[in-house]
Amino acid sequence: MKTAVYFCTCSGNVTEKIDPEHVRQRLGELHEGVSFFEAGLLCSEEGRESLASDIAKNRPDRVVIAACSPREHEAEFMRALAAGGMNPYLMHMVNIREQVAWVTEDPAEASAKAARLISAGVARAALHEPLEKRELDVCPDAVVLGAGPAGLKAALLLAGAGRKVTLVEKSPLIGGMPVRYEELFPALECGPCMIEPLLGDVLHGELATNIELLTLSELTEVLGFYGNFSVKIKKRPRYADTEKCIGCAECVEACPVSAGNQYNYGMDERKAVYFPFPGALPNVPVLDEALCLRFSGGDCRLCADACPVPGAIDLDDREEIVGRKAGAVIVATGSGVYDCRGLPNLGYGEIAGVYTAPEFERLLAANGPTGGEIVGRDGRAPGSVAIIHCVGSMDKGHADYCSGICCRYALKFNHMLEKKLPGAKVYHFFRELAVPGKEDFALLKHARENPEALFIRYSDIRDLEIRDGGSGPSIIHRPGSGKSETFAAGMVVLCPAVVPAAGAGALAAMLDAPLDGFGFFEELHGRLDSAKSKMNGVYLAGACQAPMDIREAMSRGAAAAGCALSELVPGRMLDVSPLHGVVDAEKCSGCRVCVAVCPYKAISFDPELGAAEINPVLCRGCGTCAAACPLEAIGANHFTTGEILAEMEGALNG
Repeated sequence: MKTAVYFCTCSGNVTEKIDPEHVRQRLGELHEGVSFFEAGLLCSEEGRESLASDIAKNRPDRVVIAACSPREHEAEFMRALAAGGMNPYLMHMVNIREQVAWVTEDPAEASAKAARLISAGVARAALHEPLEKRELDVCPDAVVLGAGPAGLKAALLLAGAGRKVTLVEKSPLIGGMPVRYEELFPALECGPCMIEPLLGDVLHGELATNIELLTLSELTEVLGFYGNFSVKIKKRPRYADTEKCIGCAECVEACPVSAGNQYNYGMDERKAVYFPFPGALPNVPVLDEALCLRFSGGDCRLCADACPVPGAIDLDDREEIVGRKAGAVIVATGSGVYDCRGLPNLGYGEIAGVYTAPEFERLLAANGPTGGEIVGRDGRAPGSVAIIHCVGSMDKGHADYCSGICCRYALKFNHMLEKKLPGAKVYHFFRELAVPGKEDFALLKHARENPEALFIRYSDIRDLEIRDGGSGPSIIHRPGSGKSETFAAGMVVLCPAVVPAAGAGALAAMLDAPLDGFGFFEELHGRLDSAKSKMNGVYLAGACQAPMDIREAMSRGAAAAGCALSELVPGRMLDVSPLHGVVDAEKCSGCRVCVAVCPYKAISFDPELGAAEINPVLCRGCGTCAAACPLEAIGANHFTTGEILAEMEGALNG
């Protein structure tokens, strides 16, 4: 077997410590049929062209390149081999710069060490096999889960690039949480006004033809793999035709039954057929089966009879399962908020006048239950408001992290209270204050300058207790040292931690995209690849990853769309690397240990074959399965046991 060793001097960076003549001589003693070539700068364009030319001329069976880190230039050298007519996987690269020349002071020791490593590379390369990449057709379209800011941004960018997008939203409206808020921090811009252009583009803009919007819908099944997903979506009935309905609300007026409106947190009522709130889009009502008399044994048709457009109210609408093909799935399902009933000392749900921040947002909103007036359940405006920061945050028993956005919206509340209730006293009970960003500190500065605002720091949420003071809640602060203080407030606003959305675990299991230790979707790498999940082809956007504000959510949506656009190009074939695990079906006992340990969900069990099976598209070649297999039935292309043992033996004998 002819093996060519190319020794790169790296313009003197390597030969300052390593003597190439010593390496040449030692390789001649240890191996037969080895040709040794010295190059000045192999990674340069001239060096790569010379390498390809030399390989085409001399036709070696194997190539060992002694140079720098494979991470830097291995791909370039592999392309040079291919240009020279040689299978690139018949090459092995040895790092003699970072691992020898730069860390070994004594030249004699460095030369001997380099000779051993290159000798090991020659022994390993002798066992390399010619591997070939596979190509697959891909579907360039995408499914986006969640029609909040991140999902809308991703869907519009994908649609703008000509991709077909299925936008799946579990609620009857789109826009996420910002459409429910009157103003957004830090600049106190109108939330619905800011989001409305995106909603208009999705519903009836130029890109709407590329976006299929499915409201009241949820993902139920995902089959296939990156570039070739097949999904099933359960679409619940709205009982109103989104194409025919004109949004006149005649059906709502005719409905005889009412219940608490969950979109206003039960602070007002809605009918069985209803609009979530004024301005919600699509501007089409939805019928609640659980409340409607027709679905509880009656024969009520008042809503349909009142509708001026024939067929706009469709009482025969039924649930359906729709199937779609996609190359990528973007998860933008948002987050939830901590259930404040988990801290009974704060009185939420028991004491009138205690609200959560989302509930208070709806009180502030002009389309909310009070028309934007800050009044309690008794209809009176409070003379003082206590805002309690960090409810459930930074607490091992609840949410052991800082949500980051709570302080900023709490300071926004201060600004709005000052505007809507001039002269009202505002108490801020805080554990820490987090106001990052070039604009956000202005909110804190404004609040500090308000003579009616008082900031009280507490060390543990259990140091606070809220009691019914008769005319309103009373907040008792019991610091670790010192006597207790009592503050009377007409209203208390709790700022709960941002937590993973309900159902995140089930969705993660369906997508084989794991959650992190906090319950949010886990990124491929939190710093370098935060738009990708650990499942190839499943991208992440927005607060499903971590607590974040609208600006960051929009940016994450754009990043996820960018990844999908760059990796799934129409007409481009998907390259499947040959560096993946392989199963010896005759050895496999079907124990499925490999299925459990694979971090990329690339392994399944084939009952007909009676053995594990590895999907080469999903496999990243990490070797976890090979290490875990009790029968050594799994190997990895290009990293076989024989190759690794040969390399070790070559290093020890060199």
